[in-house]
Amino acid sequence: MSKRLPIVVVPVLLLLVLVPHYNSSGAAELPTLGTRGAAAIDQMFQASVNNKELAGAVVAITNKNQILYLKSFGSQDAAQNLPMSKDSVFRIASMTKPITSVAVMMLYEQGKLRLDDPAGNYLPWLKGREVIATFDEKDASYTTRPAKQEITIRHLLTHTSGLSYSFTSPMIRDIQQKTGRKEREMPLLFDPGTRWYYSHSTAALGEIVEKITGQSLEDYFQANLFRPLQMVDTSFLLPDEKARRLVTIHRREATGLVETSNPPKYLPILRADGGLVSTASDYSAFLQMLLNEGSWHGNRVLKPETIRLMTSNQIGPLRVEEMPAASPRQSASFLLGDGEDKFGLGFQITVRNGKSAHARSGGSYAWGGLFNTHFWVDPKRGIGVVYLTQELPFNNTTNRDIVKRFEKLIYEHLE
Repeated sequence: MSKRLPIVVVPVLLLLVLVPHYNSSGAAELPTLGTRGAAAIDQMFQASVNNKELAGAVVAITNKNQILYLKSFGSQDAAQNLPMSKDSVFRIASMTKPITSVAVMMLYEQGKLRLDDPAGNYLPWLKGREVIATFDEKDASYTTRPAKQEITIRHLLTHTSGLSYSFTSPMIRDIQQKTGRKEREMPLLFDPGTRWYYSHSTAALGEIVEKITGQSLEDYFQANLFRPLQMVDTSFLLPDEKARRLVTIHRREATGLVETSNPPKYLPILRADGGLVSTASDYSAFLQMLLNEGSWHGNRVLKPETIRLMTSNQIGPLRVEEMPAASPRQSASFLLGDGEDKFGLGFQITVRNGKSAHARSGGSYAWGGLFNTHFWVDPKRGIGVVYLTQELPFNNTTNRDIVKRFEKLIYEHLE
């Protein structure tokens, strides 16, 4: 396996000479983060750990060519007294989704699928789906009707398929509890293409990738994404020699953060919508590829026009909706983008622009994971940001506030 290109640490004063920011003509050059900014971020995260707001985290800021900031804070495993390190391994959960979406678009570029193909052409279980027509909250009884159109590849990529997770839909949760049926067997919440709703659509996309390529997701991702991007620690699998770097999960209870020890042997989660493990530096390489519109150190993954397609509004007048806390121990409710944001092909698109000088730009794109992992890419400012922790429930108030503070400090000090 190829080795990662070394991260070159350059003194800040020299970096400012070699890599200027915006020149007087307005031409955008590579952004940097000065020593004051790095110190402010250090202080904020260390205080969060000291105040027991956070058990531990690894965070990174990158421009399109190099990582500007990569630091670890707190504990990787508190019970074992293991400090967090820069190469600690995290369950990135739904941060798997954008990677799967990129894999789908590679097949799109090769002409092996089209965005408006009926997904049922590839997966019979998606053909001829029924939509919930009536629902009785008292006993979770319901009636259905045929969907007005078939689910397409585009619907799956944009989360407008009508599918849902049980932890985001009280109706699906109650029906599933009553019937014992699998999530994929649940009726649709709405006609495909008529609403945005967070779902396991990306899991279906992973099945389609496997069917078209004849490879497992692990093999396809390694050959076509992880090895070309030198993402050496990203995988659905976790070899024993890397398991010692796996971060434990904490749950936020009324009494504080409660840690769950890692199992003696890691059990892989082979899901295209949430099964990968990774590191902050690995995921930064993925973000660098996106910032470079599909290329990373000479390795072309996607065409620039495909990246632009993926990171622009693909849901028209629809908006990213608030998801209720159907399973509060897993996730608090989450309203993404103040009810204004759009969605591309695998990414949430920031609509707000100019509301704050100390926040990501309009046109930034992002996603997160269940264990409070987050990333965003800001093409206008030329940066990508990775925030990794392992904490439940998702989007709890404390963790959400830490991410906001982190974002504010980045944009206050970006040069």
